[in-house]
Amino acid sequence: MLKPLPLALVALTAAVLSPCLRAASEWNYPATRTVAASDTYFGKTYLDPYRWLEDQNSKEVADWFKAQATLTDDILSKIPARDALANEWLELAKLRPARYADIDVENGRVFYKKTLGTETVGKLYYRNGLSGAEQLLLDPNTYKPGVQTTIGAIVPSHDGALVAVGLTSGGAELGEIRVVDVASGKLLPDTMGPSYGSYGWALDNKSFFYDIGKVNDLKSMDFKLNRKTRIHVLGQDTKTDIDFLSNESNPELGITPKEYPAAFVDETCPEYVFGQLSTVESEMKVYYAPMSEVAKGKARWDVLCSPSDNLVHGFQPFDGVVYAITHQDARHYKLVKTSLAHPDWKHAETAIPEAADSLQGITRSKDYIFLTYSNGIVSRIVRFNPKTGATDTVKLPMSGSVSLSVPDWHSNHCLVDITGWTQILTIYDFDADSGAFTKSIFNSDVVYPGFDRLVSEEVEVTGRDGVKVPLSIIHVKGMPMDGSTPCILEGYGAYGYSIEPYCSVMHSVVLHGAILAFAHVRGGGENGEDWYRAGYKATKHNTWEDFIACAEYLVSHGYTSPAHLAGTGTSAGGILISRAITERPDLFAAAVCNVGCANAMRMEFSPNGPGNIPEFGTVKTEAECKALYEMDGVQHVKAGVKYPALMGVGGWNDPRVMAWEPGKFVAAVQAASTSGKPALMKVNYDNGHFTEDKKVTFLNFSAQEAFLLWQTGLKEFQPVR
Repeated sequence: MLKPLPLALVALTAAVLSPCLRAASEWNYPATRTVAASDTYFGKTYLDPYRWLEDQNSKEVADWFKAQATLTDDILSKIPARDALANEWLELAKLRPARYADIDVENGRVFYKKTLGTETVGKLYYRNGLSGAEQLLLDPNTYKPGVQTTIGAIVPSHDGALVAVGLTSGGAELGEIRVVDVASGKLLPDTMGPSYGSYGWALDNKSFFYDIGKVNDLKSMDFKLNRKTRIHVLGQDTKTDIDFLSNESNPELGITPKEYPAAFVDETCPEYVFGQLSTVESEMKVYYAPMSEVAKGKARWDVLCSPSDNLVHGFQPFDGVVYAITHQDARHYKLVKTSLAHPDWKHAETAIPEAADSLQGITRSKDYIFLTYSNGIVSRIVRFNPKTGATDTVKLPMSGSVSLSVPDWHSNHCLVDITGWTQILTIYDFDADSGAFTKSIFNSDVVYPGFDRLVSEEVEVTGRDGVKVPLSIIHVKGMPMDGSTPCILEGYGAYGYSIEPYCSVMHSVVLHGAILAFAHVRGGGENGEDWYRAGYKATKHNTWEDFIACAEYLVSHGYTSPAHLAGTGTSAGGILISRAITERPDLFAAAVCNVGCANAMRMEFSPNGPGNIPEFGTVKTEAECKALYEMDGVQHVKAGVKYPALMGVGGWNDPRVMAWEPGKFVAAVQAASTSGKPALMKVNYDNGHFTEDKKVTFLNFSAQEAFLLWQTGLKEFQPVR
């Protein structure tokens, strides 16, 4: 990443800052013109006076965002505890000796990314065997002097001699692919991009599959359309790279512009190459072809599965059989199997039936398939022997949120991560043959001061329609239940994604006298397929209604009160938070819409919009257009309403949610609100949708939490007069 956010910029406001007493005009918002833009769908006209803000390539728009960012940064700089909070997180992070990610084993060599507690980004290392000496392979800080670079995807060749590495900067998700020669530690001259990265090596260890697009401008509507998987042969000019899977090279497959084609080799099934077409749709669409055709550069693709087969969460070949997770006749999912050579999912055999908790993931080792289940809070692992049909639930060393990975499928050695809301991540080696757990060499035991005072509660809230909504609450022991405690309530509710427990240094904000709460609303995956579909398109209103119900619970049970309650939503959670505060502005003191989808009716006209139509819908269909209107925060802002304090956050390099979505929402609230509370727009120019850089991340989120805690009355976050 580039330099961290400035801590103070030129002031555009003056004197005393008070959360309630100033009229909106006194915040000195930059002038925001309106235009006579509108759309008429199915007989109804929708006004869009801030449409002009969508042109982020325009100097006028860039200047507007810069002025908003300058105002916001100046106001936030007057909150003394903001920088102290970011520094506190940095100091806590130093207590963990190292963090490890992307651990992979190829031909006995162990590759991984390691970030020391004192470092902001990780470096690439390897060992010759787990007991071998650690050797630095690539330090991204030396890649481009003066440019903060981060390592993305790490893809070793099957012989362990080479590593394809994605390198990005500025919070971008796309970057350059470079190849590191392990023996010499040098970068080969081969360079390609902008790319999401490599999809894996061919079995010859001389070529690999990678993503590439036709357009490099991330603000262009064509940026995410018509992407390709190409094959690059080391040493050859990238202009000669073969277009292996795309709508251009494979017209017979009917690949739509919004589908992402990814071709890859699964080492466990070397006779085939697989091609997966992805949008945000959960149901998988996968093709496969004989491996012999990779060398020809033109595969004869057959269908492995179609969306109508209702397969989700992954598939796994094993000895001529392919196993997959399905929601067909299984609201919490089940494992089914069919012949790999002649797949017939309509008559697939049930290998493991549906359970009470949700089947979330599948992976394999040499002799076993592992299934990860979760009820949204507590996870478990089932070990399945495909040769004998035997299954058993693995006895874990502790309870919590669990993930399992197999760095080397040639063995039965696994890595198991376990964490919780107040339980710091622990990494275990798991011997699947014996069932034994031991602390991994990749584990770093750490104790964060004061975290022993944190407690978490799991409760169920009665939603508007009577459905029980899970709610997680983190607070200090002995907290008063008189409604006086500031509380930050977070929600998401999209794509079937679950907010599973995790322990972060950022939870230290609870020790300052706040509550953190997480609403497991419909649209997420906590309670299976039905839970997901109950917050999807026409039923999306359940997402923010569940969030409102959780907020009401926190108030009615004395955890907090409307004067002390803040809400936040990130990315697709922008729908949740923008609609929660436009439906119940009286319930919240403040809100943050973080890189959030706040203008649902215009999402499909953004670069990432077409690929998200399967999740949210399109204005071209009457029922879905009505649903998108209900999701749209901008469309529901009304003049003369006392809205909570609001901060929109946009990443200028964000290819997922353009900064104009939260920007238009902020502009609308600035013009409409009569509460006198600020409506601010924070712009991260050194960030995208997210970033690995700890310093940038901590500065970003300390600003968000400082804003919310200022507005909810926490004493140390009140601005300097």
